[in-house]
Amino acid sequence: MPNLPVAAEIGSGPNPDEPLSIIVAAVLILLIAMGTLIFNIWFERKQVARVQDRLGPNRVGPWGIFQTIADVLKLLTKEIIIPSQIDRLTYWLAPVLAVGAVIMIWAVVPLSPVAIGSDLNVGALYFISISSLGAVGVLAAGWGSNNKYALLGGLRVIAQMVSYEVPLMLSLLVPVMLAGSLSMQDIVDAQGAMWYFILAPVACLIFTTAGQAEVARAPFDLIEGESEIVAGHHIEYSGLAFAMFYLAEWLHSFTLSALCVTLFFGGWQGPFAVEVPALGLLWFFLKTYAGYFILNWLRYTVPRVRIDHMMSFNWKFLTPIALVVLVMTATLEKLWPALFPVDPGRPGFIQSLPRAGILFLANLVLVGVVIMILRQVARRERQRVEDLVDEGQYSAPAPMPEPVEV
Repeated sequence: MPNLPVAAEIGSGPNPDEPLSIIVAAVLILLIAMGTLIFNIWFERKQVARVQDRLGPNRVGPWGIFQTIADVLKLLTKEIIIPSQIDRLTYWLAPVLAVGAVIMIWAVVPLSPVAIGSDLNVGALYFISISSLGAVGVLAAGWGSNNKYALLGGLRVIAQMVSYEVPLMLSLLVPVMLAGSLSMQDIVDAQGAMWYFILAPVACLIFTTAGQAEVARAPFDLIEGESEIVAGHHIEYSGLAFAMFYLAEWLHSFTLSALCVTLFFGGWQGPFAVEVPALGLLWFFLKTYAGYFILNWLRYTVPRVRIDHMMSFNWKFLTPIALVVLVMTATLEKLWPALFPVDPGRPGFIQSLPRAGILFLANLVLVGVVIMILRQVARRERQRVEDLVDEGQYSAPAPMPEPVEV
């Protein structure tokens, strides 16, 4: 793997005497992002086919592996129909922003010990800033299309993506705090002794859930909501323009898995990854595809939720828990060195055991408290409904009719 240029400080950039290395780094990042996308579409189609007891792509090439290429060629040759009375600048800028925002995130994702586009000392902040451009792209598509259904789909971005960025950022601060750095590479290096998923499992779950909502994939795909608003923000796009939104959605889901692996599962860390950087690349993609498999599994097995339930889940559940996790982690990070002083002569893994034990136990206690609160809330809600039924203000739904044999 070539030694890609690294920018250790924001604004410093790579060595100006190596313009060829800069071009090679940018091209490699683009090829990795776009190359994995072609495989990912086939991979997800085959996976959902197994979940839904279907065959999936199996005609074009062995096991249907060339089906995605055929679809790309079809989209490239289809006519782009441009509606009248659109805001042309906003209309054409939207798909570019949607795709560019996802690809630019990969610039700070460390693929191996030596392969990273730019190791910014504020890489985590860069990720949050760039990911917000995707919401701008979807909103621009709704506004520029001059279509009420597209506009409604775009406005849902403000209610969903921006809202779910709050627990996303709060959970992102946990690995940043544990590593003591905003650099993505430093966060991966700090997990050499123990993954942050063990130290902060609740933060990992919140980050993944909020990220899935920000990507707008099921069960949080209400931005599109074709059963309610036709096809959402991209209803007026066709051909290659529509394909760019399609590309952004699929690539963003894989990027979410890559970020989750980087922040909580050690990134490229693995046996002999430091000695052989190519193995670091292998470990990174194995972990990323494992996470991608789980995200797809959830997407095709969990039903879509209502918009009001989704927003209540964010503001009344995810965000308060994310705040508690952040405060709890910060407090314990200050206390544990006093309880267990650092001994330079002990191995790093042994040194991290007391810290991991305290944080993991605290997360378990938090999960137990949350379950108890949810049980109390459910019990009160059940009692309220039973009281309404007794008072005649609410009628229970009729039982399902017995099946009729034919």
